Amino acid sequence: QVQLEESGGGLVQAGGSLRLSCAASGGAFGSRAMGWFRQAPGKEREFVASISWRGGSTVYANSVKGRFTISRDNAKSTLYLQMNSLKPGDTAVYYCTRGTGVAPLTFEGGYVYWGQGTQVTVSS
Repeated sequence: QVQLEESGGGLVQAGGSLRLSCAASGGAFGSRAMGWFRQAPGKEREFVASISWRGGSTVYANSVKGRFTISRDNAKSTLYLQMNSLKPGDTAVYYCTRGTGVAPLTFEGGYVYWGQGTQVTVSS
């Protein structure tokens, strides 16, 4: 049974930084792409960033490009999202997800396992 557990969310002022982590268990972490999505109140869940199975390829939503960095440590079965220059518009629940293949994808259909999410709140 694959399990994904996010951590690192919290309340931060605009301009601040947070680092999210996602600990994976249940196998196959190192052989699948991983991704981060987020859902703000009253909005649909949206793509944030994704990374290929070995970490050599990354994709970002335009809204976070240049501010967020996705990375992974396959030896620790852990996914990260470094978030800098945070804005109030980044406020959302952030979800970690495991892909169906090795390439980073931007749509939900490319992912099959999801964590419970971690809340990120950015105050102005």
